[in-house]
Amino acid sequence: MGLKLAFELTNRDLNYFREALKQARAAVRDAEEAEIIEAIRDVMADIRKNEPLPDFVAERLPQLDLMIQMLQDGEWQLPAQDREQLLATFVYFGDPEDLLADDIPVIGYLDDVIVLELVARELRHVREAYEDYCQFRDEFDSNQGKNIDAAIRRDRLDRRRQQLHQRMKRRTRRDRKTPLW
Repeated sequence: MGLKLAFELTNRDLNYFREALKQARAAVRDAEEAEIIEAIRDVMADIRKNEPLPDFVAERLPQLDLMIQMLQDGEWQLPAQDREQLLATFVYFGDPEDLLADDIPVIGYLDDVIVLELVARELRHVREAYEDYCQFRDEFDSNQGKNIDAAIRRDRLDRRRQQLHQRMKRRTRRDRKTPLW
């Protein structure tokens, strides 16, 4: 039988994490995107070596995988501000000496999970749009086969991507009450 601990972080509490993300965001401006992605993949591989992981960590690794995929998908063309936000998250998550040192048993990744959860909520509409885009692209490719003209495929995907980018921007503006940054 597990033990459920619940606690609420106030906006004042969350400001500690927002500030840490701002610092990570400043570091992103000086770093190469490919290096950040390689580093976060290395960190994730190291984390997975320590299985079984605490559930609160293991449950969020697929979110991190999706964020990396979304960032690297050239056809999706993630907007610059969202790219920077993801890269800042990766820099924070990959830092072993952040608010809680990652090598502290059980709770070392708690701050990383909180940051990941904040960003996942902030980018909820971006993730939903990306998942819709991937589904559209997969269905389009499956229905059209390999004989479709590359220009037609690119045009259809571009149109769908633009629609989804507009949708995610509208929904994000509508939902934004307390900005993460």
